[in-house]
Amino acid sequence: MITLPIRDVRPATPRARIVRLDLGGRAFTYLPGQAVLIGAHGAPTRRPYSIAAPPEEAAARDCLELLIGVDADGAPGSPLTLASGARVDVEGPLGAFTFPPDPEERRFLFIAGGTGIAPLRAMLHHALAIPHLGLGVFYSARTPDDFAYHDELRMLADAGRIELRQTVTRTVGDDWRGARGRIDRAELRRLVHDAATLCFVCGPPSLVEEMPKLLADLGIDRQRIRMEEW
Repeated sequence: MITLPIRDVRPATPRARIVRLDLGGRAFTYLPGQAVLIGAHGAPTRRPYSIAAPPEEAAARDCLELLIGVDADGAPGSPLTLASGARVDVEGPLGAFTFPPDPEERRFLFIAGGTGIAPLRAMLHHALAIPHLGLGVFYSARTPDDFAYHDELRMLADAGRIELRQTVTRTVGDDWRGARGRIDRAELRRLVHDAATLCFVCGPPSLVEEMPKLLADLGIDRQRIRMEEW
């Protein structure tokens, strides 16, 4: 276990914050997609949070980036103070939901629900830096305001570096021009260009349960579908 100070806290959505933990020059080895257990310094309770940036970015920026859900009052669901300078105890890394070191595939698809985007963002940033033929992101959230890293993903899509699809699952106003409702086969088909696509799914149980069947219907072998319930 190590103890790290919070470097900064930034809003991600009304229900999530981007929290950066200052490594202070420490080496912290992990794989894209892995998580850490964190809690207030000295507190007995710790909760898992996926690291939202790949190892190479953590080393370059000397910090761990986390996406932490909060309640209506802006408080996380654990005894943790989200404020610059607060000290947190960190255990890990942990988890087997990871991007493989040397994948045989060259097409990758990341399917996220809510804050499940966190480990997928780490994988996506890593995949952007290795040889690939195509990167797709399908992101489902309750409302347009609940898309974490929205501007970043849109910028990557506008630059032609990723294909991005988004859908909202709750009734929204007429200003939302994207898809509505749960991710379905027709929408998913737009991002599946080859059966040899390695797929990563992270989100609420309903999303994780549905995706393998939809992807199988589109020709993706079960061995190419990696999942993590959030």
